[in-house]
Amino acid sequence: MKKLLMSAMIVAASVGAMNAQTSQKQIVEEGGTGPYKSEVVGDASCPAFTIYRPQNLNDLVAKQGALPVIVYANGACFNNNVEMRLLLSEVASYGYVIAAIGPYDEEDVMAQWRGVLKSAYPETKGEVIMANGEKILPLTPEEIKARQEQQAKQRELAAKNAKKNKKKQQAAQVPAFQTYPKMLLEVLSWLTDQNATKGSEYYHCLDLDHVAAMGQSCGGAQVLGVAHDPRIKTCVMLNSGIGDMEMMGSTKECLKNLHQPMFYMIGGPGDIAYANAQKDYERIADNIPVVMLNSKDGHSGTYYEKHGGNYAKAVIKWLDWQLKGKVGQSALFLDDEYLKMKFPEWQGVRKNF
Repeated sequence: MKKLLMSAMIVAASVGAMNAQTSQKQIVEEGGTGPYKSEVVGDASCPAFTIYRPQNLNDLVAKQGALPVIVYANGACFNNNVEMRLLLSEVASYGYVIAAIGPYDEEDVMAQWRGVLKSAYPETKGEVIMANGEKILPLTPEEIKARQEQQAKQRELAAKNAKKNKKKQQAAQVPAFQTYPKMLLEVLSWLTDQNATKGSEYYHCLDLDHVAAMGQSCGGAQVLGVAHDPRIKTCVMLNSGIGDMEMMGSTKECLKNLHQPMFYMIGGPGDIAYANAQKDYERIADNIPVVMLNSKDGHSGTYYEKHGGNYAKAVIKWLDWQLKGKVGQSALFLDDEYLKMKFPEWQGVRKNF
């Protein structure tokens, strides 16, 4: 409990009153396919988060006006957003400022994800791409054998250590840091302050009347935990649903606090979130517009495909409709024939429109 409290204090301090100060920057996949090439930014005044935004932000705002804002929570409630870097960078290239939980990544984070992706390689995918552009190939039979042997040795060693010092092993399993839902509101408040502060990189750049909360898997539970906030005008639930679970303090009771249109993007029956998402859809009140699209991509969606794949396309259309008022983008969500034409294998349901 002390560690979690200390972590919360650190995050609160990291979104303090300092002006935004870009300390690190990179461009992913040439800045995306949108009209405003994007960049990924680490900010010294907000080190617990990563910012995805269009390049030359002030010049763009001078021409186009202030940009809508998205706050994002990660799958597994991780404290890094590398897994979704392709999708988030792509969305930002269409004129959005995104604040994602997790610090700007270091090389060791890439190394971790390289191992995760190779061990859980989605066989249905023709190509898997990391956020730094590196292509991941499935393990060879030799690599699989070597990994199995290594894992067997690790299990044997872990069993021996457990017998020698059970308490010590349990203490080592307690994570030093855990993200929490309120981080989404904390970073939104930081952005609000920056938008009002002269000298900030975000001064008068943000359209805070048009804010979305988005999360993948466990991150969707964090979104539900803060969706009651009146500043959040729409929510995007990626491979996520609360069902009858309790996760990150969220339960089905959170569905009663919804006040904004909801979009569920689910990976079909093969997605572990499928059943919970179906329950959410049925339980959401009759005054809340909700759309649920199902693909056949399972829980990993299309996040490792170029520019975030088709999931990124769907997310952009939803946000353009809900936050920018582009009614033409609503066809994917309201017109079954259009949905079938764009994504023949997808299925969609909707209510309360």
